[in-house]
Amino acid sequence: MKPVKSNLFNMIMAMAVVSVCSAASIGYVYQKTKEPIEISKNLKISQAIEDMVGKFNNKPFEEKMVFMNGSMELYPAKENGELTSVGVKTYSNNGFGGKIELIVGFSRNGDITGYKVIQQNETPGLGTKITESKFSNQFVGLNAFSDNFELRKNGGQIDALTGATISSNAVVDAVKKAITVYGDFVKGAQNGK
Repeated sequence: MKPVKSNLFNMIMAMAVVSVCSAASIGYVYQKTKEPIEISKNLKISQAIEDMVGKFNNKPFEEKMVFMNGSMELYPAKENGELTSVGVKTYSNNGFGGKIELIVGFSRNGDITGYKVIQQNETPGLGTKITESKFSNQFVGLNAFSDNFELRKNGGQIDALTGATISSNAVVDAVKKAITVYGDFVKGAQNGK
């Protein structure tokens, strides 16, 4: 067999064939993994809701309400038709590693029952400590309507993680967004909406 002559046209054709095959492979893998990834993410959110809101016998994930142009979700937890607590899916784009997503739990009176991180890309050993109870427990029991959700250095009640102030601030930012959504939900419920 005669070797293919190396010229500009043959090189462009070879690159085109490789590019088309690569794009087709990536597209195929994306389509095959899209649904399982979505199912896994929804399962993680459902588990976080269950961990944060306590007892319920409804399906909060299926009864979710959307706020802030779809960027935030509220999951009402009910027992025998009566609201017991809510979970709010919130986020901050200000983490050291980018976006952080949390589920924040609220009792009926506005006390935070805790938060669970569902997505983060923070620095291992530093920023990832936002997932540990030593940091997250500082939020438990604080009231959405009466407490100051800032880091202590900014006059608030939350101690920042040593070496991870940016991550700490991002969690505070996400929790404050959740408080806004919770407040809007409470106002809507009081107004009969």
